[in-house]
Amino acid sequence: MSISEELQKLIYDRLIADATVHAEIADRIYDRAPESAAFPHISFGPSDQTEDDDECITGFLETLQIDVWSRYQGGKREAKRIADVVRKSLHGYAGEMPTNALFEMRVLTLRHLDDPDGITSHSVVVVQSRVEEA
Repeated sequence: MSISEELQKLIYDRLIADATVHAEIADRIYDRAPESAAFPHISFGPSDQTEDDDECITGFLETLQIDVWSRYQGGKREAKRIADVVRKSLHGYAGEMPTNALFEMRVLTLRHLDDPDGITSHSVVVVQSRVEEA
């Protein structure tokens, strides 16, 4: 399993296990959301991985986008609330990976926007993690 894949699984498992996240979206967290996915839901967006080596350590800095999708008729409020719950769940999280080692996880930004369909609200949570390769 790649570092990126292992990190995404760690984040997925954290969000699925978090009762506050579950209260907002149940188990609707997808790698790629199906067309029939109920709203609100979360999906994994793009990620970037760069080398972050140190003395005798092979490390990577991975930036991962988590997308929150809502069709709440009252505007962006629901998507913003869910994005904040995701932020609280992941910022500073010190979970353990089976093969590699998570050194640090931080939420860098939250961004809220309207989807081009005119119905869907979209919030973006950008998570940055430092991982040491085994």
